[in-house]
Amino acid sequence: METAKVAILGAGSWGTALGYLLSRPQRITRLWARRTELAKGINSYRENRRYLPGILLPSQVRATAELEEVLQDAKIIVLAVPTIALREVAHLVREQVGNAVIIISTCKGLEPGTFKRPSEILAEELPPLFADRIVSLSGPSHAEETARDIPTTVVVSATLRAVAEQAQDILMRPAFRVYTNPDLVGVELAGAVKNVIAIACGVAEGLGFGDNTKAALITRGLAEISRLGVAMGANQATFAGLAGLGDLVVTCTSKHSRNMRFGILLGKGKPVKEALEAIGQTVEGFRTTEAVYELARQQGVEMPITRECYNLMYGGHPAAEAVAKLMGRLKTHELEEGVADWR
Repeated sequence: METAKVAILGAGSWGTALGYLLSRPQRITRLWARRTELAKGINSYRENRRYLPGILLPSQVRATAELEEVLQDAKIIVLAVPTIALREVAHLVREQVGNAVIIISTCKGLEPGTFKRPSEILAEELPPLFADRIVSLSGPSHAEETARDIPTTVVVSATLRAVAEQAQDILMRPAFRVYTNPDLVGVELAGAVKNVIAIACGVAEGLGFGDNTKAALITRGLAEISRLGVAMGANQATFAGLAGLGDLVVTCTSKHSRNMRFGILLGKGKPVKEALEAIGQTVEGFRTTEAVYELARQQGVEMPITRECYNLMYGGHPAAEAVAKLMGRLKTHELEEGVADWR
């Protein structure tokens, strides 16, 4: 599919980075922006100065605010919009995706209210024949580094192996290595819940805590992600891989992480609304925290870090109180299996 037309829906930092990544001399790449002025700026400067400054886009990449123009004859469709907007966008394009052979979702979140994963939302909104053509792209991959050809390794997952391998072939570049994983549930859940843990790490930093605290949150956060994932039918091994531990570490430690920067502002006492406005881009973990909290209750899964993030953002609890509750929990074992065999 070297010459196939690519449609990227979403001209934020990651959508723009994928425009750079997927461009080829023989491949037409169209980038859809909701705002006409953003599309015009990208075309004029060959750069997305709003969301990904400093990255020069190849001439094959062209932005437009006309959805029909982007989708016309597209064989590869990439959805790089926030999870909260995914259903709306999928509904808008459902009548125009007839030529597509593969749909790649980069969303890392859960839908509030329904608790649906991105692939489930797409399966509901797109024509039935696309159900097996949906791919999830996940793993530790900040746009700011990917677009600079800094070595990056990610994972793709789909219900069919051949479709995942097709996405692997489309995405692979010398500095962008792609693995496949059949565990679509685990890959998507890991990508969503890691954003909640990243907010918690940001809160800890905002409160002035150090590496010990962050390491504890990452480690126990991974345990929470794994518990929920296994309860939902995911493979435990996925959470030790790129979509799990890999993405968790980068999102909880990087200066590029919007979720962590949002958490830092909360830890410093900023109200939620002001902190969101200060970030200026979608903070996936904000809405996902609500969805994960409710999903965990529904599944009967214990997720104390998620619960305290929810209480902080939706219950108005002070950040210091959330920490006190986490540290004051009843004593327990670190391992959840094998304790009965301990002498």
